Amino acid sequence: MWFKNLYFFAFTRKFSHSQDELEKHLLENTFTPCGSTELSHFGWVDALGKHGSSLSHVANNNILLCARKEEKILPAGVIKAQLDEKIALLEAENSRSATKKEKEQLKEDIIFELLPRAFSRFTDTHGYISPEHNIIVINASSRGKAEDFLALLRKSIGSLPVTSFTPEIAVDETMTDWLTDKDFVGNFQLGMEAEFNALGDDGAVIRVKNQDLTSEEIKVHLDAEKYMVKVALEWDECLSFILCDDLAIKRVKFFDVIYEQNDDIDSDDVLAKLDADFALMAGELNRFISELLAEFSLTTDSYLEND
Repeated sequence: MWFKNLYFFAFTRKFSHSQDELEKHLLENTFTPCGSTELSHFGWVDALGKHGSSLSHVANNNILLCARKEEKILPAGVIKAQLDEKIALLEAENSRSATKKEKEQLKEDIIFELLPRAFSRFTDTHGYISPEHNIIVINASSRGKAEDFLALLRKSIGSLPVTSFTPEIAVDETMTDWLTDKDFVGNFQLGMEAEFNALGDDGAVIRVKNQDLTSEEIKVHLDAEKYMVKVALEWDECLSFILCDDLAIKRVKFFDVIYEQNDDIDSDDVLAKLDADFALMAGELNRFISELLAEFSLTTDSYLEND
């Protein structure tokens, strides 16, 4: 339930679907397991997992969703070994080299034969919509997985007017300024981990850990025209994280002071605990994202179009 990696996007038009309307749309793309000859399936599952009973869950006007992906695992080495064997046999029988089309067909046949015996890998991706803050927040380890989540939601409801946050001043410039001549606007503090890149595709990459980021050693890198592209930060004595130069948030860790707020909930009441944890987490993340965007002179409604 507690998100670890964040990609967040701005709505360009107010999200106005009621939960009932949204639920009907999601039902059209519920998750079903792969058939014996299918490589993957992607669809919606109960937002609260096995303890839930609907594809969406609402707490404090935040709407939680969960997308599940099943992927058949076919080791590339196994496919290659069988393909090489079949190509050699074909070439021996016909006394000629196999054509590109024949090789592609042989590979397709091998995959088709192996699929019924392949193991499956299941991945759940959670995200929530905050209509009040005009954002959608996705717990994904990569932008590609976040985009897949958005694509499934767009397919389900017909349209999804969202966009990435893009500050006027490049993110890496602002992040680098934090080490030189700019104080934070909000409740942020520097951690002790960062990554710096020099200009150019072949520029040097410097990674530091357990390092005072205001030290002379770091100043040397800044003087050599290196830009900070990742930095460890803490926020409001609530959580720590790594900020990347595309505004992705990695390795989110909530502090005990947050978890303890729900300690009075009976652990045997699983649904109540999940609901309370989601409400608490979403509330803190909404506040956190708003303050983070303020550091880049943005707001959560920056991209809303005028009606």
